[in-house]
Formats: sequence, C-alpha cells, structure tokens
Amino acid sequence: MSLIVRTVESKDKNQLTELMYQYIVDFYKRPKPSIEKVHNLIEMLLEKNKGIQYVAEQKGTLLGFATLYFTFSTTKADKITVMNDLFVVENARGTGVAQELFKSCEKFTKENGYAHMSWITASDNKRAQQFYEKMGGSIGNWLNYSI
Repeated sequence: MSLIVRTVESKDKNQLTELMYQYIVDFYKRPKPSIEKVHNLIEMLLEKNKGIQYVAEQKGTLLGFATLYFTFSTTKADKITVMNDLFVVENARGTGVAQELFKSCEKFTKENGYAHMSWITASDNKRAQQFYEKMGGSIGNWLNYSI
C-alpha cells in the first residue's frame, strides 16, 4: 500500500470536508455543522498556529485524518498537544492507516518540544480504546466532563 501521511493542504479542503462530515455525523452521530464552519476550521488549521491536521492519502484519495490542537498544562508547566480527532474511513480500518496518522501526531509532538500528547475517545468506542492501548497509551487519572 503506497500510503502518504502529510499535513493538510488547501487542495484537500473538499475531500477533507467530506471525511469530517463522515466523522461528525455518521460516526459520532452529532449534528451536521455548516460547511462554512468546517471550512473555517480547516483554514485555521492550515495556518498551523493553534493546531495542525494530518491526512492519510492513497492514490489521490484521503482515507483519514488526525487533528492536533496546541494548548498548555498547568500541572506540567509546559505546552502540550491534544489529539482531538483520529478518523479512518471504514474500508481502510485495520490496514495501518490509523497507526501512521497516530505516529505522525506523536512525532510532531516530540520533535516540537511538547511535554506530551493527550487524547480522548468515547467511552463506548472499544475499538479505539484497544487501538490506543496497542499504541502505548493508557487510561489516565482524570475524568472528562463537558457542558
């Protein structure tokens, strides 16, 4: 498989938008955000100031994406990355695409002096939990809440 994992480029906007809708609406069953909001998010990530996005591409088709946001940890008194998204299309799951996206995020985190990379997943997403454990992750001591 000739898989290329790279940062998002402007030319990816249409395909990436479709992937993001699959992730948001089809996978997580969340309301569909407007195309303007999705495009604004992609544009912000293209600047690479507040975050960065990676895509996995094979023969011109995007198979998945991962998003890192840049923030800080008071308890570490240092900057950290948060991998907010890791999504691979159904027919490419289990083929190594997710591993390559994850490794790209981890490499960016280490090479750019971030203290660590954290991420969350849905409590019922057992497949993702098994994947993250396989990648060396472990469940932390903190509980996530949202409002």
